[in-house]
Amino acid sequence: MQLYNTLSAEERAELIDQAGKQRLTLSFYAYAKIEDPKKFRDDLFVAWNALDALGRTYVAKEGINAQMSVPAENFEAFRETLEVYPFMRGIRLNVAVEHDDHSFLKLTVKVRDKIVADGLNDETFDVTNIGVHLKAKEFNQILDDPNTIVVDFRNHYESEIGHFKGAITPDVETFRESLPIINEQLQDHKEDKNLVMYCTGGIRCEKASAYFKHQGFKKVFQLEGGIINYAKQIQEENLESKFIGKNFVFDHRLGERITDDIVSQCHQCGKPCDNHTNCSNDGCHLLFIQCDDCKAAMENCCSSECQEITHLPLAEQIKLRRGKQVGNKVFRKGKSENLKFKHSGELSDTALATASKSKDIRQKIKIKKILLGKVEHYYVKAQVGLFVIENNELNVGNTLFISGPTTGNQELVLDKMLVNGSESTVAKIGDKVTFEVPFRVRLSDKLYLKLQN
Repeated sequence: MQLYNTLSAEERAELIDQAGKQRLTLSFYAYAKIEDPKKFRDDLFVAWNALDALGRTYVAKEGINAQMSVPAENFEAFRETLEVYPFMRGIRLNVAVEHDDHSFLKLTVKVRDKIVADGLNDETFDVTNIGVHLKAKEFNQILDDPNTIVVDFRNHYESEIGHFKGAITPDVETFRESLPIINEQLQDHKEDKNLVMYCTGGIRCEKASAYFKHQGFKKVFQLEGGIINYAKQIQEENLESKFIGKNFVFDHRLGERITDDIVSQCHQCGKPCDNHTNCSNDGCHLLFIQCDDCKAAMENCCSSECQEITHLPLAEQIKLRRGKQVGNKVFRKGKSENLKFKHSGELSDTALATASKSKDIRQKIKIKKILLGKVEHYYVKAQVGLFVIENNELNVGNTLFISGPTTGNQELVLDKMLVNGSESTVAKIGDKVTFEVPFRVRLSDKLYLKLQN
């Protein structure tokens, strides 16, 4: 019985492109008593793997929390795998308003102590005694009530790029940090205020609302299905969006645009920007906001120190990382003294700029490219890439795509190249080719030929 992935992320992405079929990005959760989480996990993996479902799922004795990518044609079959279990019959599946076929490239189902780490050890705490669910229209109405306090139960790097107007946005890195902070801050309003809360998909508020009812708050409400479901409802019902900016999501996209408002800045230059990236130095991997200009100048790095490290041979990079602790002590989320324009906590409700309509390159090239080869080396100072041709023929004048998890999808027209060390206009299978590439490429990147319509 296969309970692991057999393909790399790059191989999976290539298969998805070749298939040319739409995938849906979705999320769901359910609190329930699961007696044997490991067996539950194994059964889900087998059923989902057969449907080409990908994603990240946590199961525990208290329930399930999942973010998934599912082929659209298998959507109903996927739902059936859930409804085998009584506690998931009729479960709400939050389908993303923006689709990216590469949102997840592996299937991971892990057993955890809790599906949401809350730091609570109160035996009298009943997670099923929750606050009142509000749909988008009701949520908008209660936000207009001057007697309402609205709280964002996400982390600083999520709320910074988008939030509901007037929300309290705690400057925290984890959900567990926010609970005592908000409890103390609102101690004087347990009886008289509407405590209204929201998060990405609803799972954190499900637990937070029960916690605050347990703490004595009388009027507790939560956004049903979180921001994901809210975005879908305002589109379907033509409602005003009281959420501004982007909704941070925990997949390859790192964000789903809800409105065209840009409410955050590039952490390096201060230009209006709401695109998250991870530092290319694997010993840092800092999550931060970076504009296209800084991305190019800094080669996807958060600092000049990290940029210099990425230019070192891989063996030296590994040596520098040796002995460091993993987790948030290495893979940090937007907290660095190198980031001169980092803001969190009390955030502005005023847009700094309006987002331009971007083209989805993946959708455009899904069935219009063929694999040529792979990257063997990149000469940083000369800005030259070395490629091995493994398939088809390459000619000067061809339009190329270079694609990879960090590089993304980059397009260029080949005007000159060296084939096996000599200038040539044609390269064949087995040839080593070098040509100028005005952006950094990586060993995991693939070289594609764009096909003409």
